[in-house]
Amino acid sequence: MASKGLLLKELSKPWLGPILSLAILLLLGALGYRFAEGWDWGDSLWMVLITISTIGFGEVEPLSAAGRVVTVLIIGGGLVVVQLTLKRILQLFESGYFRRMSELRFRRLLRSMEDHVILCGFGRIGTEIATQLHSEGVQVLIVESDPSRKILAEDKGFNVLLADATLDETLLLAGIIKCRSLVVALPNDAANLYVVLSARGLSPECRLISRAESEEAANKLKLAGASVVVSPYVAAGRTMAATALRPIAVDFLDLLAGSQCEIEEFLLTSDLDKFKDFKSWSLSELDLGRQSGAMILAIRDDLELITNPGRDVALAPGQALIALGNKEELSNLKNLLSKILINVEKIN
Repeated sequence: MASKGLLLKELSKPWLGPILSLAILLLLGALGYRFAEGWDWGDSLWMVLITISTIGFGEVEPLSAAGRVVTVLIIGGGLVVVQLTLKRILQLFESGYFRRMSELRFRRLLRSMEDHVILCGFGRIGTEIATQLHSEGVQVLIVESDPSRKILAEDKGFNVLLADATLDETLLLAGIIKCRSLVVALPNDAANLYVVLSARGLSPECRLISRAESEEAANKLKLAGASVVVSPYVAAGRTMAATALRPIAVDFLDLLAGSQCEIEEFLLTSDLDKFKDFKSWSLSELDLGRQSGAMILAIRDDLELITNPGRDVALAPGQALIALGNKEELSNLKNLLSKILINVEKIN
């Protein structure tokens, strides 16, 4: 807090001179009109203001000889104040003052961000990830060390932090503690591994998604704490194979991604005490579909994945419910299960 106060003091200090000069000119000019013309403070200040600004609406009342002298002095003083102000602005440009102001505003934005997605790397894959997230209305913060890519991302309307994502201070500044998830899409497996290790140490509960170029790198990233590891080549190969074998299913997923429907994963707590508020755990008695409007697609636990679960299937601690619906329906489902949820993660 002390450093923040010093920074604000440093940024405001250059403007003290011009502001003080303008205030003195207004006060002396108003005093001049008070003594020369006998006007009240309102008329005196108004006359000084329109004289300095060169608006020239006209004199409040016809000026005496003394009043004209005061006006001439105010015009001369105004020119001096304007020149000093312009000189100060040029000096501030040269000293990088406005850049520091922009950085301060950006840091304030970073401190206010929460439930956002941090994307490390704005290469070809990072660009596609950021575009997809933006289309879903998700707030994205890009961490990029390449100035040219930073400019490219800003031109597309993204917030960009120019920094090294492998540093702990960068992840903390980006809001790793308050973010929704962290996506690591750097082109180097070693850098991705380093970011995942740092992020997992800083935020044990954060959802980490990382890119991997090889199966060996994927295994190491999972050991380092990555929640999900994606290989672009493997994912592309599977999509192409699925398109060849099941084109209608792939088209359906593409249509789903562009619709109002979403798929979300609801993680149930492992705390048995929190389940005591539910009289029954079976889907038939909970009647989640009718009450929320969302469709339960599957239930996953450590042993198996139950697809299209029947009404006799019972919920259990530690499971994950995969549901389909629009934002309102999924929000209703979240409220119904709020007492036994850990968190909610969008997976589509």
